[in-house]
Amino acid sequence: MKAALLKTLFHRVAAIAAGALVGLTGLVAIAAPASAAGPQITITGSAECNPAAGQWLVTWTVTNSGDSLARVDKLQTSPVPVPELTNGTLIPRRNPSGVDGKQIFKQTVEGGVAAASVSFVGIWADNTKDADNKASVQLGDCKPAETPCVGADDAKFHHTFAVADGKSTATVTLDDDVKLCDAEPVTLVTYFAPKTNFSVPQYAFAHQSGTITNENRSVELTADLPACNAQVDLFFGDEGDIIPEITEGGPRYNDKKLGSAGKPGNRSKGPQGWYNGGSKACQTPAVEPLSSCDGTVTINLSNTGDLSKYPVDFTVKAGDFSRTVTVAPGKGDTVTVPAGAGPITVTADGMDDVKYEWQRPADCPRPTLTVENDCRTVTVTVTNPEGVTPATATVVYNGETKTVKVAPGSSEKVTFPADDATEATVAFDGEEPVTVSVPKQECDENGGGSGGDDNGNNGGDNGNGGSGGGDDDGGGLPVTGAAAGGIAAGALALLVAGGVLFFVARRRKVKFTA
Repeated sequence: MKAALLKTLFHRVAAIAAGALVGLTGLVAIAAPASAAGPQITITGSAECNPAAGQWLVTWTVTNSGDSLARVDKLQTSPVPVPELTNGTLIPRRNPSGVDGKQIFKQTVEGGVAAASVSFVGIWADNTKDADNKASVQLGDCKPAETPCVGADDAKFHHTFAVADGKSTATVTLDDDVKLCDAEPVTLVTYFAPKTNFSVPQYAFAHQSGTITNENRSVELTADLPACNAQVDLFFGDEGDIIPEITEGGPRYNDKKLGSAGKPGNRSKGPQGWYNGGSKACQTPAVEPLSSCDGTVTINLSNTGDLSKYPVDFTVKAGDFSRTVTVAPGKGDTVTVPAGAGPITVTADGMDDVKYEWQRPADCPRPTLTVENDCRTVTVTVTNPEGVTPATATVVYNGETKTVKVAPGSSEKVTFPADDATEATVAFDGEEPVTVSVPKQECDENGGGSGGDDNGNNGGDNGNGGSGGGDDDGGGLPVTGAAAGGIAAGALALLVAGGVLFFVARRRKVKFTA
């Protein structure tokens, strides 16, 4: 009986144990699906602002916990595509050590966009899908970091400078990494200059100014050059800083000129921003000689052209005569060279030497001539008017030559023995000779003119020895012959009558009554 009881007890314990095992097995089967949901695909995003570019850099991380590759499908991105993430992109599987597969994608989004997002369906090799794959990141403004501005002393520039074709040009540019706190003016100015190297005074001719700012970071400047010696300056400053006239001891641009060794000009890198040169003086000297009838020469000097910015020193020389005069810009002056001084030379800077000799003006009165013939001599009288140069006359008659110099306002005579020649020639001061007629006379054998007229005038135009009676002044040759005897007898009779009357008067008293 005890054996049967033990057997029954064993069967009951075995049944209970089997039931418990079955129960535990069912519990495991139900819990397993709840503790392992299967492979998953997840996506996360993050963003970082790039202020230098004003853009967001978005990073998307996709993770695959499955044992096979996952394929991307039905992809959607906003606001722009994600490079290298497209439909069909494969996501790595979980490796044997249990580390999930991972793929990282980068996306650039402009600043100011509110958000970026990505969504897709993941498909494994067995076509199992994971449709709940999406993520988004908040964005917004992404502004560049503010660059601190610099004061004028710390501003940096670079420039060009050139002079050609009658112009000066320059460009001035703010360096790329510099932000100005204040605008920077710059000016290009040209000057008249007295010489090709630095000298004074100088006078402003043309200019242009510009202002460099953070928005207008470069300026181009152009200024015309005068058509003569010039100076050019490129300097930091505006029109109000231009020096209108550079004088001895006056203000200068000094290190304000770009490219200088010191501040502020050394803030700009480039060639020296100044120039001196030219090939023509900034003056317009002119000379106009004018001959006068009296032999003097008036030298008219002027300095009145467009380029007349400086005085001109004129030197006038003629033989021992020399005089220097200074003519101011826009003015004139005269120098009178004495008659007979010789060839004239006028010199001045900025012009070729002027050479001149006195020339008789066409309207000067000429010497006059008269010719007389008294049968003995031929007389040529040369008369020189007042207000002219002395005249030298060379007279030729009957092969004989005589020269006479006649002062202004006087006359001179030359005489020749009378001959049958009817012409004489006269040349003044080496000019071409002129021919004059010699009056023809009817002369007797003694050389006098033909007989006088009824009034006792000498025969011929100028004869003093004609056979007629003497002239009113008792001139003429001595008288001889029968006429002289008659005159003597008459004189004797008158003398006898006078004596008789005297004797009667002595013997008798004669009373005269009125």
